[in-house]
Amino acid sequence: MAAATGPGPRALGGEGGGSAASALSMERIQSLTDLADLEAAYSRLCEEEKVVQEELDALLEQQSTIENKMVALHRMGPNLQLIEGDAQQLAGMITFTCNLAENVSSKVRQLDLAKNRLYQAIQRADDILDLKFCMDGVQTALRNEDYEQAAAHIHRYLSLDKSVIELSRQGKEGGIIDANLKLLQEAEQRLKMIVTEKFDTAMKQGDLPQVERFFKIFPLLGLHEEGLSKFSEYLCKQVANKAEENLQLVMGTDMSDRRAAVIFADTLTLLFEGIARIVETHQPIVETYYGPGRLYTLIKHLQVECDRQVEKVVDKFIKERDYHRQFQQVQNSMMRSSSAEKIEPRELDPILTEVTLMNARSELYLRFIKRRIIADFEVGDSMASEEVKQEHQKYLDKLLNNCLLSRTMQELIGYYITMEEYFMRETVNKVTLNNVEVCSENIMTLKKTLESDCSKLLSQGFGGEQAQAKIDSCLSDMAAVSNKFRDLLQEGLNELNSTAIKPQVKPWINLFLSVSHNIEEEEFSDYEANDPWVQQFIVNLEQQMTEFKAGLSPVIYDTLTGLMTSLIAIELEKVLLKSTFSRLGGLQFDKELRSLIAYLTTVTTWTIRDKFARLSQMATILNLERVTEILDYWGPNSGPLTWRLTPAEVRQVLALRIDFRSEDIKRLRL
Repeated sequence: MAAATGPGPRALGGEGGGSAASALSMERIQSLTDLADLEAAYSRLCEEEKVVQEELDALLEQQSTIENKMVALHRMGPNLQLIEGDAQQLAGMITFTCNLAENVSSKVRQLDLAKNRLYQAIQRADDILDLKFCMDGVQTALRNEDYEQAAAHIHRYLSLDKSVIELSRQGKEGGIIDANLKLLQEAEQRLKMIVTEKFDTAMKQGDLPQVERFFKIFPLLGLHEEGLSKFSEYLCKQVANKAEENLQLVMGTDMSDRRAAVIFADTLTLLFEGIARIVETHQPIVETYYGPGRLYTLIKHLQVECDRQVEKVVDKFIKERDYHRQFQQVQNSMMRSSSAEKIEPRELDPILTEVTLMNARSELYLRFIKRRIIADFEVGDSMASEEVKQEHQKYLDKLLNNCLLSRTMQELIGYYITMEEYFMRETVNKVTLNNVEVCSENIMTLKKTLESDCSKLLSQGFGGEQAQAKIDSCLSDMAAVSNKFRDLLQEGLNELNSTAIKPQVKPWINLFLSVSHNIEEEEFSDYEANDPWVQQFIVNLEQQMTEFKAGLSPVIYDTLTGLMTSLIAIELEKVLLKSTFSRLGGLQFDKELRSLIAYLTTVTTWTIRDKFARLSQMATILNLERVTEILDYWGPNSGPLTWRLTPAEVRQVLALRIDFRSEDIKRLRL
């Protein structure tokens, strides 16, 4: 129990005064009666005392540091008082500045409001002056018959802010403004009437300068649709008159004329070329005075007249060429087995050639119209929503697909397909190519057999020298006959190629000219997604050659395919030299050529790349980055490449690139 009177009570003596109060209260300790509890409490108090002692020692160790800091604080006292004074002074300055800024800001807002009101007043005054100026100007211009100037004043009046004019009418000058407005409105109606009458008079007289003069005035008066409609009416009359004149010339054409066989195709071509010239000539006027996106309206009116004239030409074609009767004869011939009752294929050749040409010209024309409208829409729709762009695309598709021209050509081609099928089949049968080949082979087989048999007989002593000479002569004659059959076979194949294949393949290749190769990145990507020429060309070739494959032996079919391939290479080179190319256009042609070569390689055993070597080298030239790059492939740098093009032809192909300068091409040393 003596231990209980030790240091423990001292640790509790300052309850609440130490750095850490004991967890055991005095009441709790006094209530303890059990020795074990007392010992535990004592032990715990001793531990707490130890902790307190350690904390006290730590504080005592810091006494000198704390005293030094206290001394420093005492020294800082005067400085802190100075800082406090400066801070109070600064706070006063900030408060003053803040109040000043608020006052200035308020003044600026007042000035800004005053400025806006001043601008509004100036605008109002300007509009009042503009009204007066327009009113005086339009009256003077009308008296002087200066209708362009009068229209400009009316256009200025129509462009004024109507809300400002309405406010001005409510002011002191309201009566004057109302009077000016009334005079301007009367002048506007009068000018519209004058312009319409003058345009109609010029149109009746066929005075193109005056027609174009008043056509340009309509949009200034807000009459865009009326102007386009009237101008289209004038242009349609020009188209109709020229088409009627051409059709009359057709009916008077001498049948011995070299173009007589395709005179209706030529008439359609003249019609299409005339409309194309009209579009090319007047597109800048429409875009300048009526704005982008309006060309569609003009072409829509022109297409109606085009359809009317196409219908007249095709009706004359059907009547003069007896097209329906010939189709009926073909149908009857296809159901007859006797050759005497069948129509002669040669009779169909001219009419089929003309239909092919008519259809090809129609395709070229429709492609031209499509390109022009798309380009015009793209400019006008640059900021338009996707819905507007889709709506315009529907307008274009409807115009091209539903026009009478498209429907008429589809009807002609419907008859043509049946007649062409009959023509090809009968042409092959008439030439009897398979029989000629078999005859030639049989004669050579017979020659070899006779040669072998006679050789055995002669070796056994039969006949003598005289018999040997006769046998040799006979065998020689047989070889000559076989060769004549082979010549006849080659002649027949050449005839088939020139009469049945070339008339169809050539228009398909000419469609290459309707596809622009002067393109930028956007068109190149579009071509990649929607091939504009080569895939359809390949489909047409495959359909045509399938008909021949069914009726010819494999050897003859392969020979005919070789002739067709040579024809394609020659004709494609011709149209290539009539085209122009950008760098991406050259890349597009290279892709087209590779696709065509890849297809032709699959349909013949002949060497294709040799036939297309010149075209492949042209494609290489069109893909050059710069003119001088040709020197990396020419002369000593050509390596294993054998150039099929002459230096003059290389320069000719380089000149097809629109971005290559003629001076750079001339300076080349080839």
